[in-house]
Amino acid sequence: MSAAEGSSLEPRVSFWNDPNTRSYAVQAIMVLALVALGYELYANASVNLARLGKTFGYDFWYKSAGFDILQSLIPYTSSSSYGTAIIVGFLNTILVAVLGIFLATVIGFLVGIMRLSKNWLIAKIATVYVELIRNIPLFLQILIWYGAVLKPLPGPKQALNVGGFYLSNRGLNMPSPVFDSGAWLGLVGLIAGIVGAIILRRWARARQMATGQPFPYIWGGFGLVIFLPIIGLLVAGWPVSWDTPKLGAFNFSGGATIIPEFIALLFALSVYTASFIAEIVRAGIQAVSHGQTEAASALGLRAGLTTRLVTVPQAMRIIIPPLANQYLNLTKNSSLAVAIAYPDLVAMGGTVLNQTGKAIEVVLIWMVVYLSLSLLTSSFMNWFNSRMKLVER
Repeated sequence: MSAAEGSSLEPRVSFWNDPNTRSYAVQAIMVLALVALGYELYANASVNLARLGKTFGYDFWYKSAGFDILQSLIPYTSSSSYGTAIIVGFLNTILVAVLGIFLATVIGFLVGIMRLSKNWLIAKIATVYVELIRNIPLFLQILIWYGAVLKPLPGPKQALNVGGFYLSNRGLNMPSPVFDSGAWLGLVGLIAGIVGAIILRRWARARQMATGQPFPYIWGGFGLVIFLPIIGLLVAGWPVSWDTPKLGAFNFSGGATIIPEFIALLFALSVYTASFIAEIVRAGIQAVSHGQTEAASALGLRAGLTTRLVTVPQAMRIIIPPLANQYLNLTKNSSLAVAIAYPDLVAMGGTVLNQTGKAIEVVLIWMVVYLSLSLLTSSFMNWFNSRMKLVER
């Protein structure tokens, strides 16, 4: 039989039975459906806006806001624009999210390890913390921190004074540094310290792999980060002074002020998220084979060193994926700040929406910002997860 005759006898595959063709067709149909849905939403919104006599656009971005903000990381006054107000809220969201992730991670790892402690009292305290905190709604915890913990504190005149730090129902007032000319040498020293700590860490690991001798690179790197900036400031003649808070007729002036809304939100987010991180850490550690800990004990390692050098590094590949979900949840849960008037992105956007009536525009800003933060967080945690797997090999 010739090749031509053989090819003519091959069975023909119908359109829907061809996996590749069917796959492309389904994807094309889905794209068209999404485009049609988007156009329908756009047309519907346009008709409704026209009926209400409104237009779509961000021309309000440069108009004067006319309201003050309790906390701002950038220069802001009531005459600043609506766009500046939204940027202030965005930066406040980033601040509470980053600090909350850091505190929640530290507390969660400590409590998770405590739950596995052989000390009965420590293990039970950690268990009660986890079971109590994670079963109380976060919204309620924010209100408790704000209304039942911070608001009952005494006023500024009776503020609690601890070493120049004043805690009252107006927040935490503390000294703030004032940098004069020449302080840039301290910044140079800080950058040099961070770079030196990274180089020291790599050298110490390479030395340990080659000779088996460990080097205390953690303390060495910590010393570089602390002392090099101090040396830079000393060379510049110590161009740093302190602005201390002073009690006036009704409140403190000078220094730095941490508003109670920020403290309540930060503590509530950190404590609540840490209860879930603790369970993730406990499950990750328990998933490590007991043979690993037994081998470490046979080599004479103490329990603390076994946990830090053997158990936790192997458990990280199990801990990191669900840990990323908790970071995402903490960032999105920060939007509950509107309940206690903390000026985050949602609160500032809500104020702008009420004054301008630009509901669709503001909601789009919220969606884009939180989607971007989630994607960035996921990308970083995926990179970190792959990095940990690479190190384990």
